[in-house]
Amino acid sequence: MFEIGLGHYLTLGAIIFTIGLVGIFLNRKNLIVILMSIELILLAVNINLVSFSIFSNDLTGQIFALFILTVAAAEASIGLAIIVVYYRNSGTIGVEEIDNLKG
Repeated sequence: MFEIGLGHYLTLGAIIFTIGLVGIFLNRKNLIVILMSIELILLAVNINLVSFSIFSNDLTGQIFALFILTVAAAEASIGLAIIVVYYRNSGTIGVEEIDNLKG
């Protein structure tokens, strides 16, 4: 039958990474979409690490993927908390209005 190889996983990772980059560069007005695009980029890196780890019979890539998932979860929770607090204070989360935080 048809066997799924390393190239298929790398292609999937490249597609997800590209979607994340397009989300960051095309949508610079919505901060939540930018955070979701960063999460997609980290997910693509995890797919590549796990696929290389599986095909080389080494657990190092899977351990790094767990660390990346931990950092991504912390980034998402802290980023969303900052967005919620900023929205309560200013009433908007537009990226062009956030530059008034510069002190």
